[in-house]
Amino acid sequence: MPATRRTRPIVFLQGRRIYFRPLEVADTNTCQRWINDLGTRQYMLNVRPLTEVEERRFIEGIADRKDDVIVGIVTRSGHRLIGSTGLHAVCWTDRRATFGIMIGEPSFRGKGYGTEATALMLQHAFETLNLNRVDLDVYDFNTAGIRAYEKSGFVREGVMRQFRFAHGRYADVFRYSILAEEYFARNGGGSEPRSGTR
Repeated sequence: MPATRRTRPIVFLQGRRIYFRPLEVADTNTCQRWINDLGTRQYMLNVRPLTEVEERRFIEGIADRKDDVIVGIVTRSGHRLIGSTGLHAVCWTDRRATFGIMIGEPSFRGKGYGTEATALMLQHAFETLNLNRVDLDVYDFNTAGIRAYEKSGFVREGVMRQFRFAHGRYADVFRYSILAEEYFARNGGGSEPRSGTR
């Protein structure tokens, strides 16, 4: 919902053009639309329609998922929810997690919002949660995602050959990761907040 004079937006983390906030039940229909859209779904694992009930249950269950950090991505200008991102399966002993992101609104893709959201989530992972490693898997045909991940400092460390059948062929899946030492080397030691965070 757009912010008004009477309603201040809930801001969990803030960047230059975006901020993170909790996903709420009111976001159910928006998120359901994104996940059922082919432009989004082609990069995900689901191969059947996602119902409103299923998406609502997912959002309602976020609070109980203590090893996941899942947030909505919102534009600072206009306060529009454009996607979601998260750290999943956080292992607090090994200090690692798996990163995921979805820019659900097609008109906001290819404009740097995903790259900024990735940087903001990595800042949270390494500078607040004290993680040592963040990894992700990406399909070989997701060229935009690969560019954004490499720009953010992720390093390709392996390939799972012919892992998924998509677009009429078997696609490889690339495993990427970034370590805390690599993150801090890229970001000046992490002593100062960046990207307008507070």
